[in-house]
Amino acid sequence: MRRLIPVLILAFLAAVSVTFAAAKTYQFTGTVKTVDGGGTFSVQKSASETWTFSTDSGTKGTPKIGDKVTVTYTMVATSIDVKK
Repeated sequence: MRRLIPVLILAFLAAVSVTFAAAKTYQFTGTVKTVDGGGTFSVQKSASETWTFSTDSGTKGTPKIGDKVTVTYTMVATSIDVKK
């Protein structure tokens, strides 16, 4: 029993850290305007707002021009330059 308690505590802490480490997701809804075979596509929300998204092997779904879609995405920094 004494060995089981530390294992349970570690399992609980691991579960909590995974829960808080999950990236926040956002959504963008509109009509697919372009699809590039290189893994990018653009979605137009209004006449003045069009966003371009990149896909990778983990992206679910395949957009086609004219489809109304909701894109779920995360914001991930790829580089940070500190300006002085």
